[in-house]
Amino acid sequence: MSAVAIAEEFCRDDADCIRVVTLDGQPWFVAADVAMTLGLVNHRSSLALLDEDERGVHTVDTLGGPQLVTVISESGLYSLILRSRKAEARAFRRWVTSEVLPTIRRTGAYSTGQPVRPALPRTYAEALRELAATVERAEAAEAATAVLEPRAQAWDGLASSGADYSAREAAAILGRAGIGTGQNRLLDTLRDLGMVDGRGKPYARHARHLRLKPVSYYHPYTGVRTPGKPQIRVTVEGLAYLHRKLGGRQPLEIEAKP
Repeated sequence: MSAVAIAEEFCRDDADCIRVVTLDGQPWFVAADVAMTLGLVNHRSSLALLDEDERGVHTVDTLGGPQLVTVISESGLYSLILRSRKAEARAFRRWVTSEVLPTIRRTGAYSTGQPVRPALPRTYAEALRELAATVERAEAAEAATAVLEPRAQAWDGLASSGADYSAREAAAILGRAGIGTGQNRLLDTLRDLGMVDGRGKPYARHARHLRLKPVSYYHPYTGVRTPGKPQIRVTVEGLAYLHRKLGGRQPLEIEAKP
């Protein structure tokens, strides 16, 4: 991230405004704007919890000239939305997934009232090709919205429920997404990725990805309920993190736990 980017500003119902820049064909959101909209008072600590590939610094052209600003990726945006306690957070997420992102993917920029003026076709054949490409992009954007919105709603429900999964369950979920692993192999992977220490205890920076669950059992000789070794559990956000890090070839399909 080095070249000066042009930030497009967009607002929701004349409410809070968010600036977005397109980097390498992907939307990145100005972190300060997102934090203010979501009511994240200490946004620096919230940003510190994001993965390194979900945040960055880029030079953005502003009214005061080029300035270095912190930007977050689409997945980073969703992570901050999940951390927000503001009642409007879900409505904001629905607006981003149903209007902003489809528009960016369809036109290359969010419509702010200043239409993008592409070069005029020089021949009738060029005009037909451009029309066909425009229709194809629009249909693809609508199809993506139809898929993403239900998934985003389901994701909200799962993430807010606080559901977590054993290493065996997590390995099975990742396996369905094209990641070949098993319970023991996944536990080794957690150490290789620096998510747990040598004793299998999650590091604080991965608190939203992993947690330890106390377990107990009845002693076979005394019959007394005895504390056992805490079991590592993988959260919904943790599954998404592992899916991204391990190069999942298929979407994550996570069923709500009864």
